[in-house]
Amino acid sequence: MRNTMGATNETITIKIRDREYNIRGTDDKERMLKVAAYVDQKLRDIGRSSKGLNNEKVAILAALDIAGDYFQIIKEREGLLREINDRSQRLMTNLNTALQ
Repeated sequence: MRNTMGATNETITIKIRDREYNIRGTDDKERMLKVAAYVDQKLRDIGRSSKGLNNEKVAILAALDIAGDYFQIIKEREGLLREINDRSQRLMTNLNTALQ
């Protein structure tokens, strides 16, 4: 997990699919718990919707789903950055025109 301000590098216990894991990270405790809850929810959702799959297949499908979410957010972020850049350029052009 990534480093954030206030990180303590302490060991915490998380629970994923009713199993406890001790993890250590440089993120703050609340962020690590939030990430663990997100992963747990993805695993549970896929496990419920795909009955009969073994744990490995459920984990792979959850990883693919999480990666899909990540790439969608990257795509949306790039679109927003393009839009911000385009608007900034138009504003600069309008400002230059107004100042002439």
